[in-house]
Amino acid sequence: MTLTLEHSFPCDKCGACCRHVDRAEETQFLDRGDGICKHYNETNLLCTIYHERPDICRVDKQYALNYANLYTWDEFVELNRVACEIILNSE
Repeated sequence: MTLTLEHSFPCDKCGACCRHVDRAEETQFLDRGDGICKHYNETNLLCTIYHERPDICRVDKQYALNYANLYTWDEFVELNRVACEIILNSE
């Protein structure tokens, strides 16, 4: 299934989702042991395998695979944006 999305996910590269991979079962395999993704570079705050990152780390891919039949893209983006805020506020 190929989807054409009106706009991309508005990620500001804060790294919050990369610093809490222990919270979701789907991302626990990325945990280096302290909740931080083993591919997260804490110096430059970027993913060291960004172009080869797993599907769970790709918002657009997750939408196409699991959520396109439940939400519009804009609704899904808003849900993820709120989740980002919750993670940031818990730090």
